[in-house]
Amino acid sequence: MTVFFKNEANDSVFKAFEETMRAGKYAKDFKFVSKEKAAKNHKEIVGEDFMQFLGMNPLQNSYDIHLKAEYVTNPGFTSMERTIRKNTFVADVVYDKQLITLVNDNIKKICFWVLIITGVFMVISVLLINSSMRLSIYANRFIIKTMQMVGATKSFIRKPFIRRSMLLGLIGGVLAVIALLVVLLNLSTAYPGLDIFNQMELTIIVLVAVLGMGIVITWISTYFATQRFLNLRTDDLY
Repeated sequence: MTVFFKNEANDSVFKAFEETMRAGKYAKDFKFVSKEKAAKNHKEIVGEDFMQFLGMNPLQNSYDIHLKAEYVTNPGFTSMERTIRKNTFVADVVYDKQLITLVNDNIKKICFWVLIITGVFMVISVLLINSSMRLSIYANRFIIKTMQMVGATKSFIRKPFIRRSMLLGLIGGVLAVIALLVVLLNLSTAYPGLDIFNQMELTIIVLVAVLGMGIVITWISTYFATQRFLNLRTDDLY
């Protein structure tokens, strides 16, 4: 968003506006562009000095404002524009409404497909982990039944299997977290404008969730797999 000020606006007006932006909830950052700087930028882009034949600088002092992510919507921009226009020294407020709509629509589509793909991969990972745990316990079914026959309780029999599976889940979770961090660091380096690590709390929550899911999924799969063989009769083991 670009906010243009009337020519009669002075330094005190600009200072008050900056304080309002800092105290407000909308602006992520802002930059003051003087009319002289704007004329210089125009000259560099166009290649001609329009002030030579106009004899004056018709441009206005302005602020380039970047909004916080949660307000990069048409209602967010409209609300901020309404607030800014209350300043009597503001000449105009300019932003691309169509671009905002297009960006938000594309983000919704991307999030929808990412959610579907993530769900598919999660189901696949759960099935693979469950199958691996079942095969591992199947190979030890005779040991499990032997321990039952000598009086071992179900919880005692399950304990070493669950402990081992949780350790494997922890290792897998750590590897997944490392892989995610490498991807995020590369994306942050290649596209610094994304500000991937701007919300560290959210990033930490996601990484901890990945680590926790690795442990929880293996624990649940191992519990039900061992329970199945614990409830089998001896003849059914064959």
